[in-house]
Amino acid sequence: MNRYKFSVIIEKDEDGYYAFVPELKGCYSQGNSYEEVYERIQDAIRLCVEDQIACGEAVHQFEHVSLTMVELAV
Repeated sequence: MNRYKFSVIIEKDEDGYYAFVPELKGCYSQGNSYEEVYERIQDAIRLCVEDQIACGEAVHQFEHVSLTMVELAV
């Protein structure tokens, strides 16, 4: 069994929480609470990785991820 480490971005808006994984295109989930979306994104990651392995695709991981905020006046 291989172990993988992925970046997860979790955003909150008026409808709840949304999570996505930059390394895995199309891997996202949503939930009503932070805890719920965190659990759901883990399930989504597992499914995406299992699918990639089953299709013979390489599972890519970023070695370094940097997150920053940019504030602009437009």
